[in-house]
Amino acid sequence: MKDIAVEGISRRWGEAAAVDDVSFTVAAGTLVALLGPSGCGKSTTLRLIAGLDQPSAGRIRIGGADVTGLPPARRGIAMVFQSYALFPHLSVAENILFGLKVRRVEPAERADRLRRVADMLGLAALLDRKPSQLSGGQQQRVALARAIVAEAAVCLMDEPLSNLDAQLRLEMRREIRALQTRLGMTMIYVTHDQSEAMTMADRIILMRAGRIEQNATPAEIYGRPATGFAGRFVGTPPMNVIPAAAAAGLPGLQPPAGPHTLLLGIRPEAVRLDPAGLPAEVVAAEYLGADTLVETRLGGSPFVARFAGRVEARTGDVLRLGWGPEAAHWFDTGTDRRMN
Repeated sequence: MKDIAVEGISRRWGEAAAVDDVSFTVAAGTLVALLGPSGCGKSTTLRLIAGLDQPSAGRIRIGGADVTGLPPARRGIAMVFQSYALFPHLSVAENILFGLKVRRVEPAERADRLRRVADMLGLAALLDRKPSQLSGGQQQRVALARAIVAEAAVCLMDEPLSNLDAQLRLEMRREIRALQTRLGMTMIYVTHDQSEAMTMADRIILMRAGRIEQNATPAEIYGRPATGFAGRFVGTPPMNVIPAAAAAGLPGLQPPAGPHTLLLGIRPEAVRLDPAGLPAEVVAAEYLGADTLVETRLGGSPFVARFAGRVEARTGDVLRLGWGPEAAHWFDTGTDRRMN
């Protein structure tokens, strides 16, 4: 197993910075998710680690060795891309073994590795088929097999499930996590889907505009978001972040002292119906079976509440909403940084 250290890397095109002074470490044998919206720099960061692009500044170490100037083939990594990148004229077996043939691995060793990885991923009955004869999920397994058969200690994945439907994504993310744990691989997984990051990763590195917004465990990034942006990005539905003045008058609400203009963050699932709470006008209600999402206006700001079961609420109704003091997250309006 190998760790990964990214030390102050930047990637600039003229004055524009796709990645700006990013540093983090990935412990050996762990899965770290690079999470963020489109254009935040997460895929560029992965390409820099893979050697597909060169940093304008900074160093990259894999297993303690400086690989910043090395080509991808000499970094000891495997990579899975968003597109399956399978050769249409080759069989499943030939696609899986292509890299081993290029590296002149002995035929007996290739056959042994193919058998093991095919059994592991349920591809043994599909080895003679062409990619066009496979479903999307099967093609993704072939792409995974091609990475695993290389037996690299480090695997980089760039949104590998984005082309699959919702049910397949759920199944495949479980399989990827199980494989990573079983094989002890060090893995960096790029995604814009916070559900994937929350369910798969040991740590999440949330990026925004080329910089790291927060680097924490899923529980930490959900329970104590470092910024209002982190609170809104992680969680479904997202955290309500409203001006503190919109909640003035709620009993027990204690903003931190200081000369700051504050934003208040409240998770929708922390909201309850409370006769002593704040009046909120219902804009819309969505009954989802297990719970109901109610969109309201609270002090003029959009505010979503999530209630267990079915709640009768019609447009124009006024509900009284409250929450416990422990549910309040305070952020500085100017910097967006956490204040409590």
